[in-house]
Amino acid sequence: MLGTIIAIGPMTIDMYLPALPTLQAHFGVDTAAVQFTLSIYFIGLACGQLMYGPIADRFGRRRPLLVGLALYTVASVLCAFAPTIEVLTASRLLQALGGCSGMVITRAMVRDRFDPTDTARIYASLVLVMGVAPILAPLVGGQLLGLIGWRAIFVALAIFGTVCWTIAYTGLSETLAMRSEPIRIGRVLRGYAALLVHRRFMGYALATGIGSGGMFSYISGAPFVFIEVFGVPVQHFGWLFGANAVGFVVVSQLNGWFLDRWSPDRILRAALLGYAGFGVIMTTAAASGIGGLAGVAVPLFVCVSSLGLVFPNATAMAMEPFGTQAGLAAAAMGTLQFGAAALGGSAVGHLHDGTPLPMAAVVTACAVLAATLLRVLAPPLRD
Repeated sequence: MLGTIIAIGPMTIDMYLPALPTLQAHFGVDTAAVQFTLSIYFIGLACGQLMYGPIADRFGRRRPLLVGLALYTVASVLCAFAPTIEVLTASRLLQALGGCSGMVITRAMVRDRFDPTDTARIYASLVLVMGVAPILAPLVGGQLLGLIGWRAIFVALAIFGTVCWTIAYTGLSETLAMRSEPIRIGRVLRGYAALLVHRRFMGYALATGIGSGGMFSYISGAPFVFIEVFGVPVQHFGWLFGANAVGFVVVSQLNGWFLDRWSPDRILRAALLGYAGFGVIMTTAAASGIGGLAGVAVPLFVCVSSLGLVFPNATAMAMEPFGTQAGLAAAAMGTLQFGAAALGGSAVGHLHDGTPLPMAAVVTACAVLAATLLRVLAPPLRD
């Protein structure tokens, strides 16, 4: 159930990716304006999670989740009937402000009930469930785009939001044992400030946040790189995109096997090294043209797959010290994650030059920066 709800994020991002070039032509705008409908979604996710964190610690997990899912569903309908790119962009922001409730609160619900190692296993299981979304979403979006049109994609998302709300209402119970004190802005700000100066928290949070920036830079740039630069048909784009999602899911499921042998900290660091190393290979291929489509797609596959180990282990290590403030910690992590995603997506859009290089370079920069900051802020732990 939690996996279905947390899948709102990738479903909302990935299902409409095949339609980005179509939206550009439909509204008569440039590439940056269309990609901003993706970036504004990331901005909404980043800002909205700061709100849901303290609310979920004060009022419990279930009620804020239901309100957020209802907002998401209404916003999806507004997207479907948007008459201009400006209305679509504003509706995407509302989508994010509603949908981010599931991202914050599901992480907090897991932390409410499990220790760090088990938390890492549960997060890996959630990746398995939510990983189906990036496989299916572009395929479904491409088919809806071809058969009906881009508006049908957002109608489908509204239906999915209704399903998630029903699951939360009928199947989820409250997990928060002790509610926090009444919400006061000063206390909330002090709580976030304490997280920002907690070196180990910031090391792990930035590892997953900036790593996500690379992931979403790829997501933002992939439709234009593969469809326009390499000439992949719209109907086939979903298969290429889905292959990367399969790698991400499969590797995440190996995390349990790795955790029987090594600590989450060691697994995380090895995965980041692989992410950065293959990012450099991809950027070299994109700059030189060596290998064509395969020269970019193969190392990109390894980069995306490695994140299947980065996300669950970094999240578990970051959340571990904050049992009574799980909502606040989850919100801070989500804000860092999607703030980096917004910056990465915007960078790819503004650097767009008709080649794969901007996407590859931004992905690689995120990988290298994530590994470096983890090393500096949270030196390795002994197993």
